[in-house]
Amino acid sequence: MGSRPHDLPMPEPVTAAGREGLQALLRAPRRAVVALDFDGTLADIVPDPDQARAHADAVPALAALAPEVAAVAVVTGRPAGVAVRYGGFAGVPGLEHMVVLGHYGAERWDAVTGIVHAPADHPGVAAVRAELPGFLDSIGAWRGTWIEEKGRALAVHTRRAADPEQAFAALREPLAELAARHGLMVEPGRAVLELRPPGMDKGVALTEFLAERDAEAVLYAGDDLGDLAAFSAVEKRRADGLPGLLVCSGSAEVPELAARADLVLPGPAAVTAFLAALAEALRA
Repeated sequence: MGSRPHDLPMPEPVTAAGREGLQALLRAPRRAVVALDFDGTLADIVPDPDQARAHADAVPALAALAPEVAAVAVVTGRPAGVAVRYGGFAGVPGLEHMVVLGHYGAERWDAVTGIVHAPADHPGVAAVRAELPGFLDSIGAWRGTWIEEKGRALAVHTRRAADPEQAFAALREPLAELAARHGLMVEPGRAVLELRPPGMDKGVALTEFLAERDAEAVLYAGDDLGDLAAFSAVEKRRADGLPGLLVCSGSAEVPELAARADLVLPGPAAVTAFLAALAEALRA
């Protein structure tokens, strides 16, 4: 990218739209939003989601980058408060204005206040919470699967099953029917099916945040099927003239996301290195 204003090591987007998005961010960073998924993007995927933590280099990279751009936001399916704790984002110099949009945007944590704002609970979640263990047992799917309590949602993981992909495929339709009976939807992920209220997704959350910040450029990085909605939101805004860069934290498990990305990076370590290089370029 010969016209890039900073000659520092940084991966090259493979698409013209991605190169334009990166150039726009470098030209006018104070009007740019950097938004990122958490699991698989800032934190490695681990067998037990309760043990997930941000990569060791993630917080330093974000703290260096955040003062240079209009906003840094984490957009995640996790509860906002859990993402803040597992990320170690609270009280970090440089992240005083960070925002975490949890539960696909239904919850919001602002570093400036340290408060999580959230809507009332959906009654269908409580109903599914009571029914789900017996439901999995009744269809013979209890062995190898386990339920993650997410407050405003419930997730059924298949990563520990003898054949995770087969278990995932076998559960998808029955869980969709269970969710529909209680006014919920199913969000598929990497060896996980999440039952959650409808109405919000990462695309809606990101679109609203970009409008709030009056962004003139956006970088979005994700790794999972739930990030496709955010990718679509960026693609729509690009069609309307807003430059954007789409980054996939690469995984063979989600080729759909990699195929639509401007830049594919091999996991959280590479994503955080890219963010650090971006921060260095903006400070230079």
